[in-house]
Amino acid sequence: MARSAMPKISWDRHLLRSVQNAPPATLPVFIYGTAWKKDRTADLVHQALDAGFRAIDTAAQPKHYREDLVGEGIHRAIRDGAIRREDLHIQTKFTSVNGQNPDDMPYDPNASVTDQVHASIKSSLEHLRSSDAPESVNDAYIDMLILHSPLPTMSQTLEAWSVFETYVPHRIRNLGISNCTLPLLRELSSLVKVKPAVVQNRFYGGTQFDVPLRSYCRDNDIIYQSFWTLTANPELVQSDTIQLLASRTEISPAAALYCLVLALGNTTLLNGTCNRGRMEADLTAPEKVGRFSQEHPGVWQRVLENFQQLIGDRVAL
Repeated sequence: MARSAMPKISWDRHLLRSVQNAPPATLPVFIYGTAWKKDRTADLVHQALDAGFRAIDTAAQPKHYREDLVGEGIHRAIRDGAIRREDLHIQTKFTSVNGQNPDDMPYDPNASVTDQVHASIKSSLEHLRSSDAPESVNDAYIDMLILHSPLPTMSQTLEAWSVFETYVPHRIRNLGISNCTLPLLRELSSLVKVKPAVVQNRFYGGTQFDVPLRSYCRDNDIIYQSFWTLTANPELVQSDTIQLLASRTEISPAAALYCLVLALGNTTLLNGTCNRGRMEADLTAPEKVGRFSQEHPGVWQRVLENFQQLIGDRVAL
């Protein structure tokens, strides 16, 4: 029996479903990842925005992110006139106690989950406001708040999510979850008012590349955000399939892998490169691959099918 066609590929951005009658928003296919940038965070965020990134990912988790310096980099780009706040997608995360440094948290670890979430969101709004003027926090908003990981119990997870919902859609435009399994995603989606708009997961063999979960996301209008895409998959980067696409489109093997992940449908990627040249090259790669897919549809289809075989991905019959 022939397989059904893949979803239409977006090489630029995805439309997020409307929440509570708010105007629908778009999410660029590349999101600049700011984990582990430490003291370089502000300069790298400014550089990424100058290179053309229009989406930024961070977290209220000082252990791995400098959310305050993410805000500084954004302020600098806005002051320079390179961007406007309304042109950006800014997403951050609430990280529970288990994912925090015990000596450096954005909230009191002994407080209730509800109070922890409120304190975390307050700190994020302060860090990610549109300028360094203190009063700008009154107009600050976050495009996407992501639950960094499910909490130890579903009851606690729902408590955190219910607080998230009180900020939607005015201070927080949409909600998502990270490090999530398919059973949990199904259960959460069935119990909440504002359903997850994105799932941000590691894309790697340890989870069989999330094939069933990504299928569920496609069927339920959820955007899959792939992270650890390069770090966890050196064997894919070196595969004949990736090397062929890179050669035919004159892009790097890393960018070729990114583009084939995007081609799986309803997918965006975190990209955390610190190199200005790679930033610019990665951002132009999807357009090149999109053009190649139109000019050489037969070759493109074989490349895509070979990639699906490599990761065990099967489109539903």
